[in-house]
Amino acid sequence: MELQRYVTIGQYLPRDSVLHALDPRTKIGVVTALMVVTFLVTTFSGYGLLTAVLLALFLAAQIPLGYVLRGLRPVWFLLLLTFALNLLFSGIRDGTPLLRVGPVLITAEALARAAFVSLRLILLIVATSLFTYTTSPMALTDGMERLLRPFRRIGIPGHELAMMMSIALRFIPTLLEETERIIKAQMARGAEFQQGNILRRARALLPVLVPLFISAFRRADELALAMEARAYRGGEGRTRMNELRFAPRDALAGVATLVAVAVFLAPRWLGWP
Repeated sequence: MELQRYVTIGQYLPRDSVLHALDPRTKIGVVTALMVVTFLVTTFSGYGLLTAVLLALFLAAQIPLGYVLRGLRPVWFLLLLTFALNLLFSGIRDGTPLLRVGPVLITAEALARAAFVSLRLILLIVATSLFTYTTSPMALTDGMERLLRPFRRIGIPGHELAMMMSIALRFIPTLLEETERIIKAQMARGAEFQQGNILRRARALLPVLVPLFISAFRRADELALAMEARAYRGGEGRTRMNELRFAPRDALAGVATLVAVAVFLAPRWLGWP
């Protein structure tokens, strides 16, 4: 099975690159800007340019493109479902007809919209993956906590939220490893996961899900006990070995991001086609 080869979400790839060296707060801002641009771009040419930017960032981060594409495999079903729903139920009935099957009419405009929405979803996944590939869980926790620190005045626990997010990302590879171990143990006992219809395959997963949930709760309880044994009481009064500091490269990354956002949104602001 080797699930960790195909589910790369939440995994950190240590590299000696410029993107890895950036402050986590800078990377959070860059990824947020890319996600906003992904929603605001309304043309295929804009998405083509955004794809080129993301490819350049992955090359700068020394992340293999094959690894990125492999990480999309678990969401192919969601992408295909999104494409099919937008193709069949987009509501575009007055466009250029391409295919009619009974009451179902597929138009060129509906096909373009389905491809557009699917491409948007792919770019969102790739942009967020870039952040997790280049940011360690500890750096992610520190960056989120520093960004949420001003909200403590209104009762938002920034440290606790950042800690929960970091633990959730850290547990993804652990749960994948546990899932693979349980699946192999069930297959050794004669279980079949690749045969039969959808209902039979779903029923075959029940012997996997039950021990997986039990293992997850046990690990969570052990983690809570370990944190209590180390006198963890939240972020109040805690110190850090490495304090976050902005460097000149962070300023350059911020300026480059603002310029890129302006380039992407210029056609929208100026009313260009």
